[in-house]
Amino acid sequence: MKWTTTKAAVLAIPLLLLTAGCQSVSPSDPHRSGTGPAPETAQTAKPEPAQTIAAARAPAQKPLKLPKVDHIVIVVEENHSYQEIVGNRKAPYMNQLFKEGASLNEHYAIEHPSQPNYMDLFSGSNQGFTDDKSHPAVKAPNLGSELIAAGLTFGGYSEGLPKVGFEGGYDLKTKYAKKHSPWTNFSNLPAKVNMPLASWPSDYSKLPTVSFVIPNLDHDIHDGTIASADSWLKTHLSGYVSWAAKHNSLLILTWDEDDRSANNRIPTVFVGPMVKPGAYAARSNHFTVLRTIEDLYGLKPLGQSQNEKPLQIWK
Repeated sequence: MKWTTTKAAVLAIPLLLLTAGCQSVSPSDPHRSGTGPAPETAQTAKPEPAQTIAAARAPAQKPLKLPKVDHIVIVVEENHSYQEIVGNRKAPYMNQLFKEGASLNEHYAIEHPSQPNYMDLFSGSNQGFTDDKSHPAVKAPNLGSELIAAGLTFGGYSEGLPKVGFEGGYDLKTKYAKKHSPWTNFSNLPAKVNMPLASWPSDYSKLPTVSFVIPNLDHDIHDGTIASADSWLKTHLSGYVSWAAKHNSLLILTWDEDDRSANNRIPTVFVGPMVKPGAYAARSNHFTVLRTIEDLYGLKPLGQSQNEKPLQIWK
């Protein structure tokens, strides 16, 4: 009997030790109760995936900070590629702007010919306009309608336009071409936003929030020379550029398309006090410019612009 008791006691010792081990408190977790499951040891713990560890260590990305811009003026030139303009001695003022602003060195038009590109830039879609012919106006969201709906303002200034709200397609005498004024193709915009260049205010603070300036066919390099277009741009826009530098405003100079020689790579530059000057190599296009303007004013991205990221060119 004595031998049996002793043997039983000896056999019970491992069981008691095992039970005590299961109820012990982890040194690394002094608040853990003994009723829960035992913590994993170094041998049993599952390693974390590498990407989880990297994500935990990576700093949180700050949201893109967008500047406040009081006015934007967009000038659209015609049918010339990047290499035809950038560095060209016949375009000294344009090249001055390229040096002063954010020059987009890999910027592309969307298609050919002219009119669809203007529609792309203005609404995120060519709206079925695949040629330069006149078409019935469409009722679709566009940059102008979105600005107005947000309590902001829009205006288009076209050189040679005979009068405010003119609906004709072309003026032979003044060389105005409707195909270069995309707002005229939308029925949900008031006629008063379609203005001749003569309506351009001398007091730039009275400009709309966003406006387009469209030279006539001679001065946008469609029919005229690069030198003539450069001189016209300096005469009509240098005053605004100087004013914008002191009044939190922005100029965008771009082209509708190339001359079909360079895969539609076109010059484009942003000039303003909120812009970080330099040459930018990120690929961009008309939809990117539209998306950038939309984001600056908190507008809903339109059409294909919703697939683009806004430009990161700000100070």
